[in-house]
Amino acid sequence: MPRSSATAAPPVSALLRRYDNPGEPLSCVPVTQGLLNRGYRLATTHGAYFLKQHLDAPTADRATIVRQHRAIQRLHALGVPVAPPLPDAEGDTVAEIDGRCYALHPWVDGRHRAGAQLSAAGSRRLGALLGLVHTCLAQVMEPHHDRRHRSADPEQTFRVIDRLLALARARRPRDAFDELAEHRLLERRRLLADHAHRRPPPASAGGWVHGDFHPLNLLYRGAEPAAIIDWDRLGVQPRAEEAVRAAAIFFVQPAGGLELEKVRAYARAYRRAAGADPAELAAAVHRVWWERLNDFWILRWRYQLHDSRADPQFPAASALAVWWTREYEAVCDAFAG
Repeated sequence: MPRSSATAAPPVSALLRRYDNPGEPLSCVPVTQGLLNRGYRLATTHGAYFLKQHLDAPTADRATIVRQHRAIQRLHALGVPVAPPLPDAEGDTVAEIDGRCYALHPWVDGRHRAGAQLSAAGSRRLGALLGLVHTCLAQVMEPHHDRRHRSADPEQTFRVIDRLLALARARRPRDAFDELAEHRLLERRRLLADHAHRRPPPASAGGWVHGDFHPLNLLYRGAEPAAIIDWDRLGVQPRAEEAVRAAAIFFVQPAGGLELEKVRAYARAYRRAAGADPAELAAAVHRVWWERLNDFWILRWRYQLHDSRADPQFPAASALAVWWTREYEAVCDAFAG
């Protein structure tokens, strides 16, 4: 079954009974955006809520969700724009019903904004916000042990490419996406062969990060960020890599390039807020560039999981790896200059 298959409606009545005076349910409408978990706009006679159903196996257990919730609550106390979970009558923020975990959050009126909708000032605001997140997470999370973060092995990537090529070529009926996928896979194999000697060494510098900071996980009210949402990937990673990875999503253009002037404004604001130096950003640029060269998650979803929801992201994302390789020095300068 495709990952996008519909599931049963959430147990709204059973959930609301756990809360003090939440109101009577009026409607529960799925939120269409989001790939890993399920969200609903739950309206009651007392207002609107965001109901989250945790489904993504690596992060859907109760203990992991509770840790996320505690972090969100502490970040909120420090002034980070988040939407803390609402405790039920017993003080719990996770409801486990029929083996599924749910959480109720306040509904945040806002909209998502891609980098194309941000001005230079908005780009600076975005970088400063992520820097604030990283510095505040360092205050509220438990100390972590540095571990070495290995980069992708190109020999393994070549094998992945061969498997995906076979699947793309065998697909029937074949369409324009399959043609593009084959083209990009062959192109990437050549690029990796040419640049295999540039594989970055393991990185050891890590810190607590959001883990999935991109436009669909940030709500704006006007020009101001209103709430950072979806903390499921909260974890320890090289923090500057999250800054680079986020910029590569926010500021990518349809043809695959990055809006480098906005990236520059964003990166300088991030460095100031996070206390990161240019060398840290330059190393992160190299590692995320290498990550992009070796990453085929969208094609894995399409051909191996039979889930096409991420297909629209593929043209720009696959072109970015090629453009980034060609404009490597300019990208480094935008982040670290």
